Amino acid sequence: MSGTSLDGVDAAMILTDGEVISEFGGTAFRPYSPKEQAQLRAALGQWSDGAQVPAAQEVVETAHAAVLSRFTGAGTSARNGEGETAPKPRLIGFHGQTLAHDPYGLQGAPRTHQTGDGALMAELLQTPVVWDFRSADVELGGQGAPLAPFFHFACAKYIEATAPVAFLNLGGVGNLTYVDPTKTQPDDDGALLAFDTGPANAPVNDLMMARRNLPFDENGDCAARGHPSADIVQNFLTHPYFHKMPPKSLDRDDFEDLSAMVASLSDEDAATTLIACAAAAVARGLEHAPKPPKTIFVTGGGRKNLIFMKYLRNEINADVVDIDITGLNGDMLEAQAFAFLAVRVARGLPTSCPSTTGVAASVGGGTISKPSE
Repeated sequence: MSGTSLDGVDAAMILTDGEVISEFGGTAFRPYSPKEQAQLRAALGQWSDGAQVPAAQEVVETAHAAVLSRFTGAGTSARNGEGETAPKPRLIGFHGQTLAHDPYGLQGAPRTHQTGDGALMAELLQTPVVWDFRSADVELGGQGAPLAPFFHFACAKYIEATAPVAFLNLGGVGNLTYVDPTKTQPDDDGALLAFDTGPANAPVNDLMMARRNLPFDENGDCAARGHPSADIVQNFLTHPYFHKMPPKSLDRDDFEDLSAMVASLSDEDAATTLIACAAAAVARGLEHAPKPPKTIFVTGGGRKNLIFMKYLRNEINADVVDIDITGLNGDMLEAQAFAFLAVRVARGLPTSCPSTTGVAASVGGGTISKPSE
């Protein structure tokens, strides 16, 4: 998985039938270099015919092939991310890099763009690859995002949750999945509700890059020294997105005016204000939950930002915890999700439903490419 934070590629192996998680395997991470990040940023917002897309696509394919080859290496077994001998994967889920996302059709027909050629990846890795996960959902009237909720449902079963919980992924954009683990299937009525909450790490990452040439605010150290602007937070919450009912989704740059809103603030105050905005967006989103979840499991890089976690706990009337305390891996959940979804695609099972993306009916997305004989 290569997410909207643009930090690199996560890879993770799981053993599953696409319904039950049997075992978690090895993991690996391949960071993007500063030059690669710059090439990806230059292509953000562009569709397949964009001038900067070919260079971005090459970065995505090169990075994914490099990290996945650790699992698919020659011989009967490969080395996983921990250097241990592990079975070679029978199937790979390749999400690609989202460069543009317009599920509302604001620029024409609804569409979404993840760059990266899964057929090429299948040849390079000599392993069947499932890719283009989002297009079918969008074509059938869905948002095409978020797609992790069906995996979150399986995770709630895996940790033996017995009451409603929520999974909050803090990547470049924040997304929330409400799960009722008493239901049998993820597309049962009331089993799931999922949507993007608003910006998460992306505005802070962009701020740190623009002002300090740093990829992110490590541990929230910069934000810890600042004071939020209440006026900016309140103005932020008037954005039309917060008045839409879920399911709903965002592009990474849908709140790009946030940068202008904090332009006159110091680095510290700007970082804190952006965190306060993101936390307030999560709290606003939780108002849509069918029942108040007792626990919010936080995943993604944002959970390591101590100020982000502090603001979430101040805003939300629930236990806000790092998902790692359950034994799940908060850094790898998204990568594991697309491995899980790949198996569902291969088995002809749905990967989204009306309560997760707003699609008209449960639908299975994804294209399967196999290496040539």
